[in-house]
Amino acid sequence: MQLCIFNPEHDLCLAKGRAHYVPPRSAVDFARRDANIMSVLYPNAVCTSVYDFQFSFLNFQLDEVVAWGWDAVVKHELQKRGIEESLLPSDEEINTIRELQHRSTVLPLQEDCHDVRSIEYMESLLKKREHWVMKAPWSGAGRGLRWVHGSLTPIDRDWIVKTIASQRCVIAEPRREVVADVALEYRVDSGQWVVGSTCSRMLPTFLGYSYFRTGSGVYKENVLWKDEQIEAAFPVREARERVEAWLAANVWPRYRGPLGVDLMVCADGSVHVAEINFRHTMGMVAHEKIKDNS
Repeated sequence: MQLCIFNPEHDLCLAKGRAHYVPPRSAVDFARRDANIMSVLYPNAVCTSVYDFQFSFLNFQLDEVVAWGWDAVVKHELQKRGIEESLLPSDEEINTIRELQHRSTVLPLQEDCHDVRSIEYMESLLKKREHWVMKAPWSGAGRGLRWVHGSLTPIDRDWIVKTIASQRCVIAEPRREVVADVALEYRVDSGQWVVGSTCSRMLPTFLGYSYFRTGSGVYKENVLWKDEQIEAAFPVREARERVEAWLAANVWPRYRGPLGVDLMVCADGSVHVAEINFRHTMGMVAHEKIKDNS
């Protein structure tokens, strides 16, 4: 039997990077209230939050543990509650997930984005372009973002220094006129092997697209459009091909599991990679609901 843990606080836990971290009460309440979200993806599993789970409550043989996203906090909490080490990812695997989730990982797929390691470098970028979005490398749900216009304020400077000290750098992204947010949903623990002249690569399994709405970088909701509607409405095919080639070359076999790639569709028709989430996503949940209603 599968046990599925809903831990939407995952991004916050990755940012902290340690097992002994207490997430905000709002995140814990969300996990407890909406743990059944996991049942959309795993309808035959027992779905709960880690805070409501006790191993002694189980009256069946546990064969697999699935988390919304794996981090040191959820592993530690499950160990405290009696889950065997063999059913959990190793510390090395969790460290790899955290490193992959660092926003610098996706820079090769992002045009005109920069790894900023000093105030001086950020100021040099502002001389070339006025409007930027600065992003903390480990952040999610709209946190860790700052919009810069023309020059750095004292608060901006302080934020940059502190973020570089704690997360190695700041990611600077040009401010774009985004008209739609689309995601590519994948699993990379199964797929198609491609044999080349020098090496073999695993192409990830494409689960489908998702179309979602945001406000000031914060996720709001998914729009329940089918894949063919999204491909007809937005020029995402070329970006998908580029992303899949990069995933095959750089992610397998370092990571196995679900991941979502967020794309920004801009007013000029261009499509840009925003981020990769090495975990389950609300887009995957929305995609399964569309399938169920078809």
